[in-house]
Amino acid sequence: MKILLIGEYSNVHWTLAEGLRSLGHKVCVVSNGDFWKDYKRDISLTRSSQSKIQGMLYTLKLYTILPRLRGYDVVQLINPMFLELKAERIAPVYQYLKRHNKKVFLGAFGMDAFWVDACTRTPRTFRYSDFNIGDKPITNDYTNEQIADWQQTPKASLNHTIADECNGIIAGMYEYHTAYRHTHAEKLTYIPFPIYSEHHQELKSYHTARKIRFFIGIQKSRSIYKGTDIMLRTLERIGKDFPKECEILKAENVPFEQYKKLIDECDVLLDQLYGYSPGMNALLAMAKGKIVVGGAEEECYDILGEKELRPMVNVTPSEEDVYSKLQWLIENKEKIAAMQHDSIRFVEKHHHPEKVAKEYLEFWNKR
Repeated sequence: MKILLIGEYSNVHWTLAEGLRSLGHKVCVVSNGDFWKDYKRDISLTRSSQSKIQGMLYTLKLYTILPRLRGYDVVQLINPMFLELKAERIAPVYQYLKRHNKKVFLGAFGMDAFWVDACTRTPRTFRYSDFNIGDKPITNDYTNEQIADWQQTPKASLNHTIADECNGIIAGMYEYHTAYRHTHAEKLTYIPFPIYSEHHQELKSYHTARKIRFFIGIQKSRSIYKGTDIMLRTLERIGKDFPKECEILKAENVPFEQYKKLIDECDVLLDQLYGYSPGMNALLAMAKGKIVVGGAEEECYDILGEKELRPMVNVTPSEEDVYSKLQWLIENKEKIAAMQHDSIRFVEKHHHPEKVAKEYLEFWNKR
């Protein structure tokens, strides 16, 4: 099968491409590397700024490569906004891809109109999310911007057009599956994100004699949205209260290869305060045998059909809950090594790229 993957979030498409290639399929990934993260891609399509000149140069490059984006059996878009252009300019490119390829699929992997609608409607879809805690909305510059961007706008219109017209929609997390379930159930599926695990013999198991190394990665522009501000504040409290028991590592906006090395040095990763399930950042850490403190509600295990493994430490969006879970790890050091091994078992069972690729192929073929 000849497959085109357009756009990138947290290395999802490149890792999926590797899984598909290992099964003998021809895959091309076109992306901007997810900005500063600089993930691998086959065709690089980047825009250095939002200036008009850079927009013209970006559009010129796009139109020079469009003839190479024809004749594929499957095209998958990472998001409705799969290019660094306004929605009005993306729409004709989507139509071009639809005309000149056999099938087009939409990824439900992150921020879009259906996610914003699900998080802001009443009654509430989720007990908590990036946009609400219970019935109380979370109001900050980032959430206000996303609501303004994705409700009754060209972005929203493009999202609805692609969702209505595409051959199928693949959600990578429980949350995004739920966001599309009420309107597009007939063409929707859930497939876990792909991630390669480390070999068991390479795992450096935690030894109770040393400090626990807690690590948090910070995306400055999305810190409040992801709850990183609360997690960091709590982590700093823990560091002050238990200075002999823990060490805090943190990084801000570092490239992917450097980020992976930082994860190698930690025992526990803090990620996604408002999530119900682990994203690619958390899965990367688990693949390296690290414990994740973050979103891990029962819904995420249920959608996987997982009845046994519970390697993640679930937290709710409360500073006190995060504090109590970190304190529990400090007071139960003897459990850490086993939890680290369970992280790898979980990733190997549900997220191995070849397993995930087979699920994609099955869905693509039947649509």
